[in-house]
Amino acid sequence: MSVATSDTSLTSCLATGFIDPVLDGQASFRAAMWALSRPGRVEPIAAALTPPAPLNPEAAALVLALCDYETPLWLDPALARVPEVAAFLRFHTGAPVVEDAAEARFALIAEPLDMPDFFDFAQGSPEFPDTSATLILQVEAFTGGLVLEGPGVQGRAAFGAAPLPADFIARMAENRAGFPLGVDLLLAGPGGVAGLPRSVTVKEG
Repeated sequence: MSVATSDTSLTSCLATGFIDPVLDGQASFRAAMWALSRPGRVEPIAAALTPPAPLNPEAAALVLALCDYETPLWLDPALARVPEVAAFLRFHTGAPVVEDAAEARFALIAEPLDMPDFFDFAQGSPEFPDTSATLILQVEAFTGGLVLEGPGVQGRAAFGAAPLPADFIARMAENRAGFPLGVDLLLAGPGGVAGLPRSVTVKEG
């Protein structure tokens, strides 16, 4: 490895993480938990981070708050092809980056339009449904177009995010059908995070 390459890798690892690791980490953790308990509601998240592109600050904040050396992390191809992303996440969390999606407790997806099938990820077991994966999707905007129903939603709630796969509603229906197994989703976009737990029903608006 050349000196220049080594310096670049080190710089990426040391790219700005949380200004206050304890307080910022706690705030981001609370945002994620509130998002999952109140599906579709966009919770503000501390994102004063400068992660390597194409990792966005909001998704980076979630990973830094939720992952540690005991939580295997999977990166989609858009992120995996940029070594600086894995280096940054390892440095700030200690999380092992795995190649097999089924081994991941968290999956970080920069390109939701090309994300794998939900069943490629850990679904949990009847005895331990909490051993399933949580998917962190980077989105460019929170927009309308969908309706949510289920636990944590008062009646029906309008929601939307972009980009999402064309078959997203069908994917979420299959995910809901397997409850209590399945995956939970955290959508990380400009300034906030929204949660779609496996218990939620997603319909067209």
